[in-house]
Formats: sequence, structure tokens, C-alpha cells
Amino acid sequence: MEFSAQIIAEMLGGTVEGSPEASVSGLSKIEAGAPGTLSFLANPLYTDYIYSTKATVAIVSKDFIAEKKLPETLTLVRVPDARMAFGKLLEMYSDMTKPAAGIHASAVVDPSATIDSSAFIGPFVNIEAAVKVSANAQIHAHCNIQSGAYIGKNTILHPRVQLGSRCSIGSDCVIQPGVVIGGDGFGFAPNKENEYQKVIHVGNVLIEDHVEIGSNTTIDRATLGSTIIRKGVKLDNLIQIAHNVEIGENTVIAAQTGIAGSTKIGKNCMIGGQVGIVGHLIIADEVKIAAQSGIGNSIEEIGKIVQGSPALPIRDFKKAYVHFRKLDQIVDEVTRLSTQQKHEQNG
Repeated sequence: MEFSAQIIAEMLGGTVEGSPEASVSGLSKIEAGAPGTLSFLANPLYTDYIYSTKATVAIVSKDFIAEKKLPETLTLVRVPDARMAFGKLLEMYSDMTKPAAGIHASAVVDPSATIDSSAFIGPFVNIEAAVKVSANAQIHAHCNIQSGAYIGKNTILHPRVQLGSRCSIGSDCVIQPGVVIGGDGFGFAPNKENEYQKVIHVGNVLIEDHVEIGSNTTIDRATLGSTIIRKGVKLDNLIQIAHNVEIGENTVIAAQTGIAGSTKIGKNCMIGGQVGIVGHLIIADEVKIAAQSGIGNSIEEIGKIVQGSPALPIRDFKKAYVHFRKLDQIVDEVTRLSTQQKHEQNG
């Protein structure tokens, strides 16, 4: 597929600086631009690359000012926000290249399932009884959709996603490869013989609209009721969300974070990578948790920023860390003073 700079500008509400007829058929990073490709400049750290890029067209913000001569072969498309515009273009490209509707011959679909005619069901997908797949949904190769599950319109399940029975995914969601939604939670109770008896989980997982879940993340079904991921949540790869957790709207969580059972996280929170949160806590709205922090108590103050394990208010953590770095010096000084005091006492 080829597009001219003029068509791209019209699609993005931008203006052309250079040749409106400049044609591109692929995408490239600004530092690795090649003839016939479209790139973009949004991060100032990459500005120098625009003066040497071999890309044919580059999207830049309207306030970009060239401080050196640009390549003669480069045409600019100026837009209000280069990053947002490039993201919009990628969405358009994805829509243009999405697979055609239909059910692959190798897929296994229970007769009681409801599959919208505009949905795509890929190779070796298994869809069990009473499943509902909505308009324009995409379910790619080797996904397993268990009985009574629901998939909303425009939602994409990449290969090898497991969606458990009676679990629900809303509209406009993206579920990356290897995600498991609706596996049993980690629930065991010791019996009289000091053996662990499994606690059966009969709840489900509810995922609202506009959620993205990264590869190999796992979201456990509730013991009773629902594990809930609210609208607009973005989850990175390799995250563990336990049974009966609730995550509020537009919260973002980075990779390798683990959230134990029944914890409630507010909306618009930001949680860094490798954070550990114990169960049955309340995390207020707009809280920010720095990477590798350990959360052992509820955070009830809206907008609080914490760091460390156990976590402290971030300013307290930074002050404490300054002293921690000098711990050897402090110990040496305490030892010296103690020795000096003994000598003075023994006089």
C-alpha cells in the first residue's frame, strides 16, 4: 500500500512541507529511516537523526524548527502532536491490514456459540458452548475460549490467549499473546492432616472497555463474585493479578508486578515494575508506586507517591536512602566514638 505525503497530511489534519507527491509504502524509526518509508520525530533526544535520515516522509510537531539543513529527499508533515498523530496512523494501518472476517476451517466452534459475521476466528481456535463473540472481534490462532465467555466488539485476542468460563472482555480491548484470564486463584486451606485442601473458585473475571493486557499476564478468577479490571486500564507483560482484585479506571501497571487477593486499587494510579502488593488492601486514586516497592499497608491518601520496601512516602525514602548509602561511614564513626569513650573511661 502506498500513500502520498498529501494523503497522510489530510488523514492527520496536518500540513505538508516539501513534496506533496512524496510516496511511502512502509514505516521506519527516524534513526533507521530508509527510502520509501514514513517516520516521525517526537522525542527531542532523537532530533539529530532527522538531519541524516533517509526516510522519505517524517511526521513532526508543528512547532519543530530545523536548526540544520534537512535532507533534500525528506518531506515533512507538520501536525499538532507528532506522537499522537503517528499513533493514530498506526491504528489506521492496523485497521487496513486486519484479517478478513470468517472462521478458519481448523477452528472448533460449539454450535451454541454466537459469532458475529464480521468477527475473525483464526486457525486452531477452540470456542466452547454459549460463548458470544461481538462485531469485528479478532481471535487469533490457538486461543481457547471456554463456555459462557463474552468478547466485546473490536476486541483483539492475539495467539494463545486463554479466556476462562463465564469471563467477560469488553469492547476495544487488546489482549497480547499468552495471557490467561480466569485461571483459579491461589487458594488452599490446611486440613487436620496439615495438608492443603484446594478452595474451588466459582467466580469470574470482568474486563471493561479499552483495556490492554500485555503478554503472559495472568488474571485469576474470583473465589466468589468477580475479579474486575475497569475501563482504560493498561497492564504490561508478566503481571500477576490474584482473585477478587479490583483495578480502577485508567490505572497503568508495569511488568512483573504482583497483586495479592482482594486488594482494591483506585483509578488513575501508576504502578512501576516489580511492585509487590499484599492482599486485602485499599490503594487510593492517583497513587504512584515506584518500581520494586513493597506495599504492606493500605494507602488511603489520594495522589500519594511511595517508594521502597516496605514503602515510604517518596521524600522520606530518598532522605533515608542518602543515609543508607553512608551506612559504612556511620558504623565506623560509631565504633570510633565507642572506642574513644572506653579509653576515656579507663583513663
